[in-house]
This record gives sequence, structure tokens and C-alpha cells, in this order.
Amino acid sequence: MKLIRTEDAVGQVLCQDMTQIIPGKSKGPRFKKGHVVTEEDISVLLSMGKVNLYVWELEQGMVHENDAAHRLAALCLGPGTVAAGEPSEGKIGINAAHDGCLIVNTEKLNAVNATDEVMVATRKGGFGVRAGEALAGTRVIPLVVREEVLEEAERAAGDEFLLEVRPYVLRRAAVIATGSEVASGLIEDAFTPVMVQKLAAYGIEVTYTATPGDEMGAVVAAIDEARAAGVDLVLCTGGMSVDPDDNTPGAIKRAGARIVTYGSPVLPGAMLLVGYFDEGADGEKSERPVPVLGVPGCAMYNKATVLDLVLPRVAAGVPLSKRDFVLMGEGGLCLGCKPCTFPVCPFGK
Repeated sequence: MKLIRTEDAVGQVLCQDMTQIIPGKSKGPRFKKGHVVTEEDISVLLSMGKVNLYVWELEQGMVHENDAAHRLAALCLGPGTVAAGEPSEGKIGINAAHDGCLIVNTEKLNAVNATDEVMVATRKGGFGVRAGEALAGTRVIPLVVREEVLEEAERAAGDEFLLEVRPYVLRRAAVIATGSEVASGLIEDAFTPVMVQKLAAYGIEVTYTATPGDEMGAVVAAIDEARAAGVDLVLCTGGMSVDPDDNTPGAIKRAGARIVTYGSPVLPGAMLLVGYFDEGADGEKSERPVPVLGVPGCAMYNKATVLDLVLPRVAAGVPLSKRDFVLMGEGGLCLGCKPCTFPVCPFGK
């Protein structure tokens, strides 16, 4: 491209979108890339502060910002994602193609963004998204970029997509509400309705419930019965503290779960337990291990807890590791804002 005086641009082809800002009213492209400048356009361009214009005169080996945006978007477009139309002002967006859990390849994203003159901005991974919601935006910084810059970014990504939306795959859950006071009927089980509502947001139906009390053998029996019923997820609520009569963690382990973590660097929710049943109720190795969560009491009365940070991944069948919880420490403090705006807040981010 070449730079010329605006007054000399009649008949020339613009090589970029020209943004017009009308304070308090609008901001957007007044003239689109490829527009042929007319005599009438000159006064408008000057009023936009455009004393000079870039017009088409691309040299070999240079790529226009819109074409570059398409190439960067291609690095992002993993399963469950879709480009949000054509580039505008050099930017192109990426949207969710369906509901699910957003997975960000952080290592590759950082490698791409370490490349000069390119950028990819995404939402925080690990959270649930809805079909059509924005996931990312990308562009090159200059109006035109050298071919080798894009090639460097493409090498940084390798053969892995930067983004993926994994659909929710779990369908049936068990909620086992521990506590002698619940089992005896002294108080109403307030935990199960909360869990039913939370799980429904991910398309999971609660098909088994039990109130076995606090005795470890009874809790183990309830877990075994739930697994025999063919559920995809087991939630044990209550009894997760270190009090002598809180047997839920021990019962989950005795039932045969492989414990990933007991405790998380998140408040509220430090006493969370996450494990997996690698074998089915029949003793055969499962193709997809069944997750089991020991849910701390805070999940019953706090709108946002550690449970809300793990459920999107659990519902999408994403295996969780100890490292996943280690990384939750940064951003793991809920500020208790009133009113609560989760997930549009810093919690978990």
C-alpha cells in the first residue's frame, strides 16, 4: 500500500476500514476496505481526521490485515467453535457453535501471542458457554503484515487448535445428602434441591437420591447403590469437614474412588473432594470414569463456590488433575459481592 494525501485519493481503493466516531452516538466503519474514494467522500474523510490515506499497493510477501485475521482465526477454530462472520476493522471473532465447556490451549495461545504483530484474546477457559457467545477475537497489529510473521504464528500453534468447546456429556446424577439430622427427619434436606438446580444448567438430571445419615457403612452403601443405578456422576453433600463424625471423604474412598484432591485453594469451597470411579459397579474397567464430588456445605447457601468452577469441566467429561486445582489458587478468592454477578466477575479467573 502507499500513503497519499486525502485530496488526491479520488478513484483510489482503500486498503483498510475507516472508523468514524460520533461522540455519544456511534463508532464504526464509515468506509469499508475496498471502497473506491469519490469526490463526495473527501470532506467526510477530512472531518474524520484523515489527512492522509493508505491505498492499495501491496508488495509481494505482504498480507492485508483482513486476510491475516482469517489465518489467525483458523488457528483458533477447534471443535465446537465457529468464526463470527467476516473481519471488521481488521478484527475477526470466534463464537461457540453449541453449549459446552470452553477449553483453551494455554501453552499454544501464549506461544502465538509471543509472536510480534499478532494477537489472540480469549475468554478464560474452563467455564461454561452458550451457543453463539463470543469466545475470542484476533487480528494483526499493523495494517499489513509480512508473510513470515503469520508463518511464525502458525508454527507456534503447530497442529493443535487454540480453542475448543466440549459439549456436556453427563446425563444422570446421584445426590447423596449425608447427615443424621437429615436422615432422622429433624431437618429438611435443603442440599438436594440446590444440587438439582445447578446440575440442570448442564443438562444433568438427578435420577437417584439418598439420605443415609453419617455412619460410614451407610454412606458407602448409598454410593454403591447409586453406581449400580447407572449414574454418570455422584455428589455427596455434607460431612466434608475435619470433625470426627464427618465420614463422607472416608466413605468415598472406601467405596473405591481414586481421589484426585481433598481440598482446594478456593474460598468458598476449601473442603471439596474430587475423585473418580475407574471401574464400574460390576468391577469392570469403565471407558469413561464416573466422577464423584464431595461437596462442602458452602455450596448450599453461596451462589458461587468451587463447585461452580469445576462443574463445567466435569459435565463435559474433561478429566481433572491435582494441577488443575493448584492453579485455582490465583483468582480463587470470592469477594462476596452484593449482588453476586458470577460468572461475570473475577472469581475463578
